[in-house]
Amino acid sequence: QVQLVESGGGLVQAGGSLRLSCAASPRTFRGYTMGWFRQAPGKEREFVGAISWVSTKTYYGDSVKGRFTISTDNAKNTVSLQMNSLKPEDTAVYYCAASGTFGSTRSSDFGSWGQGTQVTVSS
Repeated sequence: QVQLVESGGGLVQAGGSLRLSCAASPRTFRGYTMGWFRQAPGKEREFVGAISWVSTKTYYGDSVKGRFTISTDNAKNTVSLQMNSLKPEDTAVYYCAASGTFGSTRSSDFGSWGQGTQVTVSS
């Protein structure tokens, strides 16, 4: 059974950092591109960034470039999203997702999704 489970969300002050993790099973996910999206209340789902599990190449949305970093941990079969210099506008539910297409930023290209984890940044 395909499963993605996010963890690590919470409340943080502006300027702070938070690290999200996504546990993926089964291990066949290692052939996929793993992405992070976020959705704030009343807004469309937004692409945050993604990583190829095979090549570890990454790409990011413009709003998070230079602040967020995605990485993989093969031993733990997890994908992490390190978020630094957080801003109140980063407040959203963050989702982990998997796609067979590297380079896409469209949520429709990601077929498997986690349940989401809330990130709240206070000013």
